[in-house]
Amino acid sequence: MNESAPQVYLLDVEGTVAPISLVSDQLFPYARAHFARFLERNETNPSVTADLTLLAQENRAEADPDAPHMAPVISKKTNPVILSEAFFSGVEGPAFRGAALAYFLWLMDHDRKSTALKSLQGKIWKAGFESGDLKGTLFNDVSAAFKRWAAHAQVAIYSSGSIEAQRLVFRHSIFGDLTGLITAYFDTRTGPKQASASYAAIAEAMKVEPGEVLFFSDVVRELDAARAAGCQTRLVVREGNAPVEDAQGHRVIDTFVHEP
Repeated sequence: MNESAPQVYLLDVEGTVAPISLVSDQLFPYARAHFARFLERNETNPSVTADLTLLAQENRAEADPDAPHMAPVISKKTNPVILSEAFFSGVEGPAFRGAALAYFLWLMDHDRKSTALKSLQGKIWKAGFESGDLKGTLFNDVSAAFKRWAAHAQVAIYSSGSIEAQRLVFRHSIFGDLTGLITAYFDTRTGPKQASASYAAIAEAMKVEPGEVLFFSDVVRELDAARAAGCQTRLVVREGNAPVEDAQGHRVIDTFVHEP
């Protein structure tokens, strides 16, 4: 199949533009280590209270309380609003924060796709990036590639991490602020990364045809979904990524240097 010149360069983050270790060795441990102190420092922050309310709702909705790996219970109270209000209580506050921490860590340990978890992680990471404790570690060819592509097309990011977290990585990258080169960000609110409809929706949002989108990822099933939507694809093989036994016909690259 002849490929047209891409109008949108759409990129995954982990394993594609950033090492897998950025999340596993830097961001996740930072969130784990700073969650309790973050709650103590943000007792009067309405957005944090809203996240805790949602966290409590998610905790109450855990499907099987008798499961062998059941989630820690934040409280036996049924009203999540009361649970979040307990955050401010001098009596209940420490107990509530301790239970919230236990559930927060449980969600991370079980790789749960929790909206409340991602929002709280994003707030903790924001503080870390802005203080200089965290930096967006990217592969060496990323900055030059973004500048090259942005000169004649659009650069967009599609990651399972929240849009807020994506912006932090690129604003505070080891190459400086790259956000001026990025037109748009997408996360799983657009749709699952292994669903072809997600890529069709991204193409529509970017005002191009799917065939004008070139999607880069280290995950074959994501690339399969993008190809099913009509997008061009590249399987990115980076140091530290899991080995890929079958590329399923996707063109394999290990650098952006030769991509137009």
